Amino acid sequence: MHKDMKYYFINKFETNNIDKLEKQTTIIYRNYSSETADEKLILKIKKYCKKKGLKFYLSNDIRLAIKLNLDGAYIPSFNINTKHLSYSLKKNFKVIGSAHNLKEIRNKEKQKVDKIFLSSLFKKNKNYLGINKFKLLSQLTRKEVVVLGGISKKNLKKLKILNQSSFAGISFFE
Repeated sequence: MHKDMKYYFINKFETNNIDKLEKQTTIIYRNYSSETADEKLILKIKKYCKKKGLKFYLSNDIRLAIKLNLDGAYIPSFNINTKHLSYSLKKNFKVIGSAHNLKEIRNKEKQKVDKIFLSSLFKKNKNYLGINKFKLLSQLTRKEVVVLGGISKKNLKKLKILNQSSFAGISFFE
């Protein structure tokens, strides 16, 4: 189990933000605006991450992540498909996913994800959990939980209250 992991979601390739990241950061490329994945772009990001010593995951396309020999894949909460369980995965290939409630946590467990990104801790949106609900939900799974949603440099210290050191974000890193 890796402590202090950081996950950075990107939907476009911008080296200036990636260049500021610490080595133990994993890049997750998620581009839901396009129907088909841009394999050339994904390979370009993979090459850049490798050069920087960062892990690189693809969102919502496990088959392509395997084909392109990436470090892993991310399954969003809305994806409940279990087809990937029949794929043969490399030993170090990781599958991670997000959840916002108990039903989605159980779906991620059925999908056999390695870690569950539980959201939203701080960001007040339709999936807002807050500290107490987050704590309760995170205790209902044996999977490692990663904090997601509204993490900022100001509230980062609050993760210690939750006994969490791994987190994911978008704006935190920008």
